[in-house]
Amino acid sequence: MAALLHLAGRLAAAARLIACLALAALLLAPVAAFAQADYPARPVRIVLPFGAGGVADATARIVAEKLSEKLNGRFFVENQPGAGGIAAARAVLNAPADGYTLALLSNGTAVSVSLFKSLPFDPLKEFVPISSLGFFDFIVATKADAPFASMADVIKAAKDKPGGLNVGTINVGSTQNLAAELLKTAAGVEFNIVAHRGTPEVILSTLQGDVAVMIDSYSALRSPLTSKQVRALASSGAARSKITPDVATVQEAGVAGYDVSSWNALFARSGTPPEIVAKLNAALREVLAEPGVVKQLLDLGIEAKAGAPEEIAARLRADIDKWGQVIAKAGIPKQ
Repeated sequence: MAALLHLAGRLAAAARLIACLALAALLLAPVAAFAQADYPARPVRIVLPFGAGGVADATARIVAEKLSEKLNGRFFVENQPGAGGIAAARAVLNAPADGYTLALLSNGTAVSVSLFKSLPFDPLKEFVPISSLGFFDFIVATKADAPFASMADVIKAAKDKPGGLNVGTINVGSTQNLAAELLKTAAGVEFNIVAHRGTPEVILSTLQGDVAVMIDSYSALRSPLTSKQVRALASSGAARSKITPDVATVQEAGVAGYDVSSWNALFARSGTPPEIVAKLNAALREVLAEPGVVKQLLDLGIEAKAGAPEEIAARLRADIDKWGQVIAKAGIPKQ
């Protein structure tokens, strides 16, 4: 009898525990729903690993303004430039995982993983993706009176005289520079890559004939392209860009598999409530589909594009692998 009473007591206690857990779940569910509905209840900062005035900065400010309108809150941009995006990453990772401090990560983040000996953050583990913001290709250009009529001519010249062609880019390890390194491998050619401190120097070297062609973004080359000082020979993406639809791709010049496209995206610190991530993703999908925003970003040389968090997470992983291989093959020293 005592054993039966003891068993009955244990069963009653278990039943009370189950009831308490069920009640807790019912009480917590409205809290999560309220957190999503109430967000943002205070200003949200978007931390950029770039200085003010660049394309990424302009993109983030356009998006921040539109998110402020869409979600009836205040989103603002904070610039934390620094090599490898380390300062910006620390600013986000040192903040609570509550959705009020967001990170702008980019193709440069993927490059940094392999470019640095010891990057003090793991973008795959310490951040959760929200959505891409936009994508952009690079332009292979030459001076207006250069003898190259097409990208195919450049490839032919490089094959006819290995090492006789100079290609200008900005600093070693930049996506532009790695795009040139990838071109060597993909096209099976050898040429000299001449790195410069900035785009103005690359343009000047091209106009002076010190380099035969250069690789940079459309936004960086818009002025000399518009004034017809330089000519676009090819774009770097897998398909023609909406920004330069009349410019053939490198693939169309016969370089199979060549695809270089850069991107910007919003991420949050790992542990951020999924309800907030979902709310931000839904808002970005609406904002980046607005015709006015699409035009603003196209004017900057950016193709606006939101997507599922999983899509930009997969892109980040793929780019880390891709650029890691290019960096290793090129023998670029780790910083």
